[in-house]
Amino acid sequence: MVQYDASLLLKAISDRVIPKDEWPSATDAGVLAYLERHAVQDAAAWADVIEPGLRALNAEAFVRHGQSFPELSAEEQDRLLHDAEIDSLRDWSVSPKHFFNTLLNLVAEGYYGNPEAGGNNGGKSWEMIGFRPGIVTDTAVPAPEADLPQKPFDQLQDRYDAIIIGAGAGGSAAAAVLAEAGLQVLVVERGSWLRYDQIGRDHLRNHRLSHYGHNTGPAREGHPRTITLPSGAERMTVPHEGDYHNNAMTLGGGTRVYGAQAWRFHPDDFRMASRYGIPEGSSLSDWPIRYEDLAPYYDRAEWEIGVSGDGNAHSSRGERQRDYPMPALPLTLDAERLARAAKKLGWEAGPVPLLINSVERDGRSACGRCGECVGFACPTNSKNGGHNTMLVRAMATGNCDLICDTMVERIDTEGGTHATGVRLVQERDGSILRRQVRAGHVVVAAGAIESARLLLHSATDSEPDGIGNRNGQVGRHLQGHVYSGAYGRFDEIVQDGLGPGVSIATFRFDHSNESGVIGGGLLANEFTRLPLIHWYRALAPNAARWGIKGKEMMRDSYLRTSQIMGPIQEIPSADSRVRLSKTVKDRYGIPVASLSGSVHPESLRASTLLGEQAEKWLWAAGAREVWRTGPYGGLSAGQHQAGTLRMGNDPLTSVTDPEGRVHGYDNLWVSDGSVHVTNGGVNPVLTIMALALRTAENVVKQG
Repeated sequence: MVQYDASLLLKAISDRVIPKDEWPSATDAGVLAYLERHAVQDAAAWADVIEPGLRALNAEAFVRHGQSFPELSAEEQDRLLHDAEIDSLRDWSVSPKHFFNTLLNLVAEGYYGNPEAGGNNGGKSWEMIGFRPGIVTDTAVPAPEADLPQKPFDQLQDRYDAIIIGAGAGGSAAAAVLAEAGLQVLVVERGSWLRYDQIGRDHLRNHRLSHYGHNTGPAREGHPRTITLPSGAERMTVPHEGDYHNNAMTLGGGTRVYGAQAWRFHPDDFRMASRYGIPEGSSLSDWPIRYEDLAPYYDRAEWEIGVSGDGNAHSSRGERQRDYPMPALPLTLDAERLARAAKKLGWEAGPVPLLINSVERDGRSACGRCGECVGFACPTNSKNGGHNTMLVRAMATGNCDLICDTMVERIDTEGGTHATGVRLVQERDGSILRRQVRAGHVVVAAGAIESARLLLHSATDSEPDGIGNRNGQVGRHLQGHVYSGAYGRFDEIVQDGLGPGVSIATFRFDHSNESGVIGGGLLANEFTRLPLIHWYRALAPNAARWGIKGKEMMRDSYLRTSQIMGPIQEIPSADSRVRLSKTVKDRYGIPVASLSGSVHPESLRASTLLGEQAEKWLWAAGAREVWRTGPYGGLSAGQHQAGTLRMGNDPLTSVTDPEGRVHGYDNLWVSDGSVHVTNGGVNPVLTIMALALRTAENVVKQG
């Protein structure tokens, strides 16, 4: 057997993947430290892929040249690595291509990743490509955050006027309305109250790129979900994996780390079936309410929570009572170019409304324009989420108790008509604690997947299949957004690095007779890209990815690449759904959510058209090279999950009534995206907030 020194071999390979020039090589940047750390964290991958690949590569070097790989010339090393990359080497115990790509990605992670993850030589690789992570203002970082005291588990009241399950976009908005109306409110949040410095900055563990984890909750261990396969078998998935469809689980929910696009749904989003008919195999339906019913609550959400934008932009989006409370953030360099291109094409395009301060508001500063917006907590506390707006208002009344790190495992009901309270469960010091709390009203706002799971698990003799599930509708019509788009590479620098990045959008192909599809959607430029996201997703298909040419490609393309993408109005299906797992339980012994379904063909068709138009926009902007991305056909739920407890007039086809109350109940309400009949061709958070304000107002009216 050929002997080899693993450290020397890794050094030699790493420095051919990213060689030294005027900027550091891979090992000069500390990549070996990252590889050593990864070998400990993922020992199985190293034992199964990396170590056998290293041995085989070194043996190949001896067969060809009579020397170990580190002793070969650079040209000889590159030829061997190239042959591994194209899978032309034989008699290996592991695929040469798989070995090469695995190690290539790890070296890139160590070189272009966050210094917290290892490597990066103090950020030299970021400087090399032009990535600027920090803010451009002199605001203190991290900015002060509101004090949100929690109630200890054993000091909760025995009864509250209203218990709200979940402190995300919907739950926090409902809490403010109810507490300010004088109701005694308890907000139960499954996640933790994470301060800015507790939400990681790791570029490999965040809600934008979660290769090995994410930066909020739930924890990897004890909180799985399963995917129900066509055979009926279940495959387990964990929170950071894509098919888990994870929303951030922390105080504030997804609003803690979201990109904060604050679009209203189009008036025709509420009447899709009437306008287009019902595609075969779909469950497309009209909402029981109209845009006009929700417009006053959109206005309230924009002003009370805080949106920056231009009310005169996007003329097709429905009538407004007034402009946004804050002006739009200035267009980025990328958006200015795209605005000129849109004008050339004859397309209307305009600024993106954002739940982000463009000016100082409510004692919090304007956006610092950092390069790490979406997927991370805001360093200047300028993103307007549940945790720093509506929940602060609720707590200020003195009428609202908050408890985090606590799960509602069951809603108590009587007779299938009245909710009496909830059962709480909490882990403390290795012990599982449980207690019952009674309520005058229960408001479910845990997100479309977890809200459906909770109702299904709260079965009784009156409702043996779960609350509100007499007609088998709970958990059905799960949807999110299908995305597609295009990248364009330019000769000139088109990125100024100013966050949040997303700056210009067009609705040219939303409910357009010209498009020839059902619904359509939004096209916008993208958020600022992390260097690793650029590495993984934004290099052209034929681009060099390693060696001097690969290093030059990263350096030359990072600031010269624009991305346009957007969601389409997804066509729902009754077979895309949430059920309780038959085989897997969480750390508290509760059956986990099991997901199944796929995207309707009409959604793929609409998304493909949007991708073609994104490509057209980039060509018009002067790109020298353009390539398309997506769409993909698996289950679509993701961070825009909706639809599992859809509202409607008929209990045979819906779970909640037009007021947001579960059919047949007098005091059980739903205040999150699960009530959406369709999910709009835009980010749904403003609609979740507006509906929550409306639903909470209905609770107050009922008393």
